[in-house]
Amino acid sequence: MKTITARGWRSGLLGLGALALLSSGAATAAGVSWDDIKNDQQSTDNVLHNGMGTQTQRYSPLKELNTENVKHLYPAWSFSFGGEKQRGQESQPLIYDGKMFVTGSYSRAWAIDVKTGEEIWQYEQRLPEGIMPCCDVVNRGGALYDNLFIFGTLDAKLVALDQETGDVVWSEKIADYKEGYSYTAAPLIVNDMVVTGVSGGEFGVLGRVEARDAKTGEMIWSRPTVEGNMGYVWKDGKKSENGISGTRNATWPGDMYKQGGAATWLGGTYDPDTNLIYFGAGNPAPWNAHTRPGDNLFSSSIIAIKPETGKISWHYQKTPHDAWDYDGVNMCVPFDAEGGKYCASADRNGFFYVLDRTNGKLKQAKPFVSKVNWAEKIDMKTGKPVETGNRPGDPSKTDGKKGDSVFVTPSFLGAKNWMPMSYNPNTGLFYVPTNEWGMDIWNEPITYKAGAAYLGAGFNIQPLYDDYIGAVRAVDPMTGEIKWEAKNNAPLWSGTMTTAGNLVFYGTPEGFLKAVDARTGEELWKFQTGSGVVGQPITWMQDGSQYVAVTSGWGGAVPLWGGEVAKRVKFLNQGGSVWVFKIPDALASK
Repeated sequence: MKTITARGWRSGLLGLGALALLSSGAATAAGVSWDDIKNDQQSTDNVLHNGMGTQTQRYSPLKELNTENVKHLYPAWSFSFGGEKQRGQESQPLIYDGKMFVTGSYSRAWAIDVKTGEEIWQYEQRLPEGIMPCCDVVNRGGALYDNLFIFGTLDAKLVALDQETGDVVWSEKIADYKEGYSYTAAPLIVNDMVVTGVSGGEFGVLGRVEARDAKTGEMIWSRPTVEGNMGYVWKDGKKSENGISGTRNATWPGDMYKQGGAATWLGGTYDPDTNLIYFGAGNPAPWNAHTRPGDNLFSSSIIAIKPETGKISWHYQKTPHDAWDYDGVNMCVPFDAEGGKYCASADRNGFFYVLDRTNGKLKQAKPFVSKVNWAEKIDMKTGKPVETGNRPGDPSKTDGKKGDSVFVTPSFLGAKNWMPMSYNPNTGLFYVPTNEWGMDIWNEPITYKAGAAYLGAGFNIQPLYDDYIGAVRAVDPMTGEIKWEAKNNAPLWSGTMTTAGNLVFYGTPEGFLKAVDARTGEELWKFQTGSGVVGQPITWMQDGSQYVAVTSGWGGAVPLWGGEVAKRVKFLNQGGSVWVFKIPDALASK
C-alpha cells in the first residue's frame, strides 16, 4: 500500500477494533464507469456518488443494521484531518476499491484505507489570499469517475486527482475568485460528464450550470440561471452560442441580469427515468428587492436541464421576487409514488414542494415548519405564493439609509438550508433536517462592485422557541403531513441518511451521530464524535458487515451568520475528522 505521497503521509487515528477489520477483497480497480454510477444506489459494496446515487435519495437497501441491533454499533476507526484547519466539515465520503475518498475544509482531500484508517494520500489546494467564501471554508465532497477523484475548490477551480496517487491529472478554472466566485458543492456525474454550478450569490455573480468532459475537464456546455444571459456549447474546442436563458429583460430591469446571482452552489441531481438534470438556483442579487422589480427568473427556482444540449426543459420558481434570501438551491429529489414520477424539495422559505419531474407541474406544497409568515399558502392553480405583504421596507422611501424592518419566519438561514434530506421508498417518507427561527430584516442602499458583497440588507436571526431550534421531521410528500419529529436544542446542519433496516442517521452540532427508527423517530443509538457533526452520513457493506461513516467538525453558516442563534451554540468546539462504525461480528445478529 502506498503511503508516501506528494503531499506527505499521516497515519489515521485508529479507534477500537480497527485492526480487526478484514480485507475488502477488492482487486485493482478498472475505474468507475457511468454504468457503475447509475447503479450506485443498488450497489451496496461501494458509495460512488454524492447522495448515494445521482438521484440523491440517500437511501441504502442494506438491512444488516436494523432497529434491533443498531445499539451495538461502535467505532471501527477514526481519521483526523489534522492541522489548524478545523472547521466546517460538511463533506460526504465516497467508497471505492478499498479506499475512502473524503474532502475537508480549506479545499483539502484524502484517500484513506477503509480497512485500517491509514492515509494513502493527501491533497491540499494552495488557496490565494483573496478568496471570498460566503458561508465558511467548507467543501461538501467530490466525485469519482474512471481513475479520477474530482472536487471543487474555494478559489473556484475544479481539480481531478489520480485515485491511486493523489497527483493532479487536470485542473480547470470555473470562474474568477476575485469577482466573488467560489465552489463548495460535490460535482454531479452524468453521461461521462462532470456537471457543476457556481458559488458566490452574495457577491453578484452570474449563476450557471456547466458540463465538462469528466476525463479531460474540457468544456461541453454552459447554461446561465439568470434570465437574459447567453448559453454556450463547445465543439472541437470552439465556443458557440446556444440560446439565451428565457427572455432578456422579461423579469429583470435594465442590465441587472448581468450580476443577478441565482448561484447554483449546492449541486444537482440526475434522473435516468426522465434523462433530466435538476439544479436549484439561489437568491437573486442584491438582497434589496426594491432595486430589481419583477420575478427575477430563474432565481429561487428549480431548473430542469437536458444533459445532451444544456438547454432548459422546464422551471418552477418557488419564491418570485425573493426579498428574504430564501434562495431556492435545495435539491429536487426524484421519487415515484401513486403511479407518478415526482421530485421533492424542502425549501428555505418553509414550504415542502412536490413537482411532476417530467414537466415541473406543482403537485403539493405545504409548510414543514411551525411558523411561516411571509406567505399564507401556495396557490395550487398558479403555483405562486399568496404573500402576506411582510417585506422589508424600501430605504428610498425613508431616510435613504435604512428601510423599515420586519420580523419574518423562517429566517434567511432557512427552514432547511443546504443539509440534504433522504427518502425511504419502504416508508414513503422524506427525513428532513429543519430549523425553527425567524429574523429581523431591513433593506439598505447598494451598488454593484465586482468582488464586493452585494446585499443591501441587514438582519438579526432569533430562535422561536426556548427548548429547541432543530428538528428532524418525517414528511409524507403526497399529503405534506409530518409523521414524527425528533427535536434538538441547537440548529441542525447535518444531512440525513436512511436504510432498508428502518433506520435514519443524522448528526447534531453537540457532536452526536444518531440513529432513530424510520417509522417512529425513536432514538436507538448515539455516539459522541468530539465536535459538531455537520456532515453527510453514508453506509456500505464490507466483508459481510455493514459500515456507517460521517465527517465531524463544527462550522458552516450558523456560527458566522446566526445572530442570537449563534450565541446559543458558541460553546461548541471545532474539529476535523471522519468516523467509521460497525457492529462486532459476534453481536451483529443480536
